Amino acid sequence: MATSTGLPNIQARKGKLATLLRDIIRDKWLYLMLLPGVIYFIIFKYVPMYGVTMAFMDYKPYTGFLGSPWVGFKHFERFFSEPQFGMLFRNTVILAVYNLAFFFPMPIILSLMMNEVRRSKFKNFVQTLIYIPHFVSWVVVVGIFYMLLTTENGILNELLYQITGKKIAFLLEAEWFRTMIISQSIWKEIGWGTVIFMAALAGVDLQQYEAARIDGASRWRQLWHITLPAIRSTIVILFILRLGNFLDSGFEHIFLMLTPTNREVGEVFDTYVYTKGMTQAQYSYSAAVGLFKSTIGLVLVLGSNWLAKRFGEEGIY
Repeated sequence: MATSTGLPNIQARKGKLATLLRDIIRDKWLYLMLLPGVIYFIIFKYVPMYGVTMAFMDYKPYTGFLGSPWVGFKHFERFFSEPQFGMLFRNTVILAVYNLAFFFPMPIILSLMMNEVRRSKFKNFVQTLIYIPHFVSWVVVVGIFYMLLTTENGILNELLYQITGKKIAFLLEAEWFRTMIISQSIWKEIGWGTVIFMAALAGVDLQQYEAARIDGASRWRQLWHITLPAIRSTIVILFILRLGNFLDSGFEHIFLMLTPTNREVGEVFDTYVYTKGMTQAQYSYSAAVGLFKSTIGLVLVLGSNWLAKRFGEEGIY
């Protein structure tokens, strides 16, 4: 009886394997082009994951992974009981929420505006102009803002002084720190963020717009009923991927903007990991903090993907 039910299953598996091999042989050149990407991810993304075991041991460089003693969740317990944990968590989450609320929608809005431009030369010129800041390093970006906003001969601050009779220490006062971070992120990355949305908008069927115009639909109606639904799945996928980096504040950017006067609102997990790991050689402890961040990102990606599918979207897998 067992033999009679097992044979069809074995035959079915053989059939699937034969189909898979046939597909691979048919698309061999496509798989060959895929190979460098797969090798890159294996070597530089998956193999280094072994390093997360450092978070569960007292890692010593001279004894290595095999010689360092296992300590379980000791470093996690220390991290959650640190007096700084509340401040770090609050600062990181507030910046992450600000990024989602202010930075994430900006490329979508700019893409929709660019999509309405009919003069292709002007459109290409603007696109090139807004892409350039993406290739500028954070050091240069912070330097530009420093020259504009410093209270010592900063261009904008001098202009503000001429109008109001006073200067504002944008770069030093804690209350301006998050505004500076978000505005610099938007200035640098808004153009590059439009690339995917512009590509999605290019795929919208133009006949739908023609049919809408014949029916008397205004520009806003076309935007609401045709354009936005057409790129909705792209927005959802990018939002899910964004949540994967929810607690990543951008170490280089934050570190360059930190001063003793704004550290209370500017210290985040990324800078804390640098301080503990690189300047104090607490490798296992900083690895535990990094693993905590990654776990939160993974949970958010899985949860948001599940939620997206519940609402009828495709999700990321």
